[in-house]
Amino acid sequence: MAAFQPPVGSSMNASDSDSEDEPKLPLSQFYPYIRCALCCGFLIDATTITECLHTFCKSCIVKHFFCSNRCPTCSIVVHQTQPLYNIRPDRQLQDIVYKMVPLLEDFEREQMCQFYKERGLQVPKPAAAFPPAAVEPVKRQKKDNAPQSVFTIPPELDVSLFLVFVGAEEGISNYKPLERRYIQVSGNATIRHLEMYIRKKMELSSTCQVDVVCGDHLLDHYQSLRDIQSSVGEDAMQDGLLVLHFGLVLPTPP
Repeated sequence: MAAFQPPVGSSMNASDSDSEDEPKLPLSQFYPYIRCALCCGFLIDATTITECLHTFCKSCIVKHFFCSNRCPTCSIVVHQTQPLYNIRPDRQLQDIVYKMVPLLEDFEREQMCQFYKERGLQVPKPAAAFPPAAVEPVKRQKKDNAPQSVFTIPPELDVSLFLVFVGAEEGISNYKPLERRYIQVSGNATIRHLEMYIRKKMELSSTCQVDVVCGDHLLDHYQSLRDIQSSVGEDAMQDGLLVLHFGLVLPTPP
């Protein structure tokens, strides 16, 4: 996708008037507030992390959270296993970006239409705006509660895991990378269940064996995650996560 370039000589003043008394500021002075720190482009679908209030393009931060659960700017842990629970769209900031950068919204719309047409897909229609007369007044609530996440974590998923892939033995190939390294599971799950999860996600062959290690201990299939967490204590914990290393090996011939 082509990068958008603002018009040369773009500036921002305190009002819409052309009064010479109004100071004009170059758009570049506002770059730290209207550009994404991940792609370095102007914010598109501005999305803010609720834990630290840093804002990024929605697509950029979602891709980042596939590899890390920390904020790219301040490195705070956003969520132990599901950082996408703690992000919110920032429509007010996005409106400001579109007003400060001329033609950006039209350019982004053209790029989106081209993307869908090249793939033979139907271009989604923009959300219809209600006319002012059709908007009914909303009764003010006694308390203005902060917006809640639409995601909820079942209480039985009480163990947070961080899976670290240490490599595959020579002779093992054609496996997929494990995209979800942070997962939340029941403490009653065993290493056998975890092995089945890894085998399915990485599309491993039946001849490939998965060895799971916690610290210096090779774990047995029957061990539950709750027992492992209670026995290793803080030695294998990182930011509230139980860290498990796993590798792919060939089974020992009889």
